[in-house]
Amino acid sequence: MRILVFNAGSSSLKIGVFDTGGEAGAQVVQRLKGGFGRFRDGGCTVHLQAADRSEDFTAPYADLAAATAAVPGLLADWGITGIEGIGHRIVHGGEAHDGPATLDPETLAGIEALTPLAPLHIPANLNVVRLARAVWPDLPQVGVFDTAFHLDNPPRVTTYAVPEAWREAGLRRYGFHGTSHQYVAERAAQAMEQPLGDLRLISVHLGNGASVCAINLGQSLESSMGLTPLEGLVMGTRSGDIDPGAFGYLQRELGLSVEQIEHDLYYESGLKGLTGSADMRDVEDRAAAGDAQAQLAINLYAYRVRKYIGGYAAAMGGVDGVIFTGGIGENSASMRRRICDGLQFFGLRLDHDRNLAPDLENYAAPHIQAYGSKVAVIVTETAEQLQIAREVAAHLARPMPAARPIPIAVSGRHVHLSAETLAALFGEGYVLTEAKPLRQPGNWVAKERVTLVGPKGTLENVAILGPLRPRTQIEVSRTDSFTLGIEAPVRDSGHLEGTPEIRLVGPAGQLDTDGLIVAARHIHINPADAEAMGLEDRQLVRVRIGTGDRALTFARTLVRVQPNAFTEMHIDTDEGNAAGIGRDFVGQVAAGVEAFVGG
Repeated sequence: MRILVFNAGSSSLKIGVFDTGGEAGAQVVQRLKGGFGRFRDGGCTVHLQAADRSEDFTAPYADLAAATAAVPGLLADWGITGIEGIGHRIVHGGEAHDGPATLDPETLAGIEALTPLAPLHIPANLNVVRLARAVWPDLPQVGVFDTAFHLDNPPRVTTYAVPEAWREAGLRRYGFHGTSHQYVAERAAQAMEQPLGDLRLISVHLGNGASVCAINLGQSLESSMGLTPLEGLVMGTRSGDIDPGAFGYLQRELGLSVEQIEHDLYYESGLKGLTGSADMRDVEDRAAAGDAQAQLAINLYAYRVRKYIGGYAAAMGGVDGVIFTGGIGENSASMRRRICDGLQFFGLRLDHDRNLAPDLENYAAPHIQAYGSKVAVIVTETAEQLQIAREVAAHLARPMPAARPIPIAVSGRHVHLSAETLAALFGEGYVLTEAKPLRQPGNWVAKERVTLVGPKGTLENVAILGPLRPRTQIEVSRTDSFTLGIEAPVRDSGHLEGTPEIRLVGPAGQLDTDGLIVAARHIHINPADAEAMGLEDRQLVRVRIGTGDRALTFARTLVRVQPNAFTEMHIDTDEGNAAGIGRDFVGQVAAGVEAFVGG
């Protein structure tokens, strides 16, 4: 499928044409010859890049409308035909969009309502969408949102500690650069030859805009940007983190309005505010010549990034890889070195020669860590447009599934024991007694029970599920974890690295073991039902339970396609209570990756 991608900034327009090859979304999307261009307001340089040549020339395009209208002629000049869909980068999707969306009038109206959250970018995004709809009225237009990758960050990450009325008005952390962080994480996992879902990665996107993202087992955990792209790192012209009390102070001391302060934090701060230049290359040259302000800016810039990396490593309980991307991340060996120096305490060490000249041709993702480093360090070119094309193609190719009723099971606290743990709790040679079969074939509830003991409280009479597993896993609800006094992470079953320890007590002994989790919501489904519903193994779907004002949407529900599985959705006790779900609740999955469940 051939996809035309528009990436509109407040005063620039980048385009790309990509071909997904045979299976949409399954293969790495390849850039087509001549598929890249950049237009700037006022008639600045257009850069066309091909596999075998590139050209730069001055374009007489006065605005985004003229630039967009010129694209068909540009594609014709380069012999590009057969466009089947158009993708648009949309900076902000609010709370409604955790994946690509067809840009129909209703969706566009919802995006326009988000303009106060991104007043510079959303009008430009929507302007190009409307222009493209006029030029290509018969082609599907799909939006891919910068915020989507981060939308399901946990409440402890997204919530500001502010009055309730402010939070109800929409004040929360969103995070940005999601398309870039998602792409480089997938690319790094390929380079590390490991499944993305098994890795703890920190993506460092350093450009004129800059952010760090903690990607825990394939999912965004946190981004350094917040409600707006202003929070977090020092950037080209943006301040990054600043005490909110500065607003009142500057108003009182300098007589500045909120609008003036906000403008200067966006456009007159960051590297520009410290040195007069927003270009890191210029700042590094001046620092090397002895400019004290440039030296301070570089130290501050690197320190802020290093501090976030350390914080995110702690938040994930460790880190397997750090990824550098963006113009500065890709091109500044000295900045990468400054950031990584001081991170040796968790096993990260750079190789001097590999760091100096990483080969980034053809989307390469070279390792630059020293041999023996416990943490991989990878440099790769970000490819936001490629990722947008990939997501648009997958969105357009996804079949419309048939509606099928599915039961929803509320999972109470329980444990899966290993043979070693069983022996420690019940004695050598003990065999569990099957008391009741479960709906998943081969699974059952044992007659025996155990006790969980935490630093704050105890949970007694906890069920044991069979059969035995290679590794002990303890599943509780979020409320249970507060009762115990231990922070249990939300994890897919079997992903137990870095999980906290809990004490298990049985009739013959006790054992302290890791493996304590809150099980991520998921759907067990057999291959026949999955095919009928258009679902794939490891796919993440949205599930809406109930109807009308009382409907509750569960995002990022993992699909597990298993032979002979009994098709049902599993949620924990807290989620069941929130949705008002009791035993034997039955719903149905309907069209698209959005699943609608009601009972």
